[in-house]
Amino acid sequence: MKSDKKGNQYRVNEQIRVREIRIVDEDGSTVMPTRQALDMARQQGVDLVEISPNAQPPVCRLIDYSKFLYQQKKRAKEMKAKQVKQDIKEIRFGPQTDEHDYNFKLKHAKEFLEEGNKVRAYVFFRGRSILFKEQGEVLLLRFANDLEEFGKVEQMPSLEGKKMFLYLSPKKTGVAKKSQQKKDREKREAEAKETVKQNPETQIEEPANGGLFANVKGGEDILKKLKTEE
Repeated sequence: MKSDKKGNQYRVNEQIRVREIRIVDEDGSTVMPTRQALDMARQQGVDLVEISPNAQPPVCRLIDYSKFLYQQKKRAKEMKAKQVKQDIKEIRFGPQTDEHDYNFKLKHAKEFLEEGNKVRAYVFFRGRSILFKEQGEVLLLRFANDLEEFGKVEQMPSLEGKKMFLYLSPKKTGVAKKSQQKKDREKREAEAKETVKQNPETQIEEPANGGLFANVKGGEDILKKLKTEE
């Protein structure tokens, strides 16, 4: 029988002063007087450990308290290991960033968000370039808009000293995937166009409802293009 002076995270043995408790084990649970449970713990050479004090009645286990603490620490360590590490990646802009540089950094930001990282984008104003702070704000708002599918805005552009920051966090749901039906339809459309390219004399019949292209954005244009190629 272990001493009940084992810290105050859990109540153990005589520290449990309620009239009755619920004992849980592999076979289920049983409500009994606390004194009876203490006698059972002594007979088995283990401890009576309160694991859910707010339940009615409180829930306890008959277990070696040292072993119980070890199991709790092991479980906490496993939970921590399963948590995805989330880093903050920085993207730096100038107030007059050109289109090529913008697209390059936009691509990296998408990759960071898809990997589950947060993104802190900022515009650095050097010297008199602080006069272009409105231009920097527009750039960051465009950046947030272009990343709408991949991340959500945690903090709108705000000026801190010579830097204007924008914070983005990854969307938990991720990028929406195409349905199988849509994939199959797109595959059929691609095959139809390939057939026309290889056999220009092939006639494409257009059903009254528009056929394969009826529900496709720009479907009418595709049909017109195919007819022209014929």
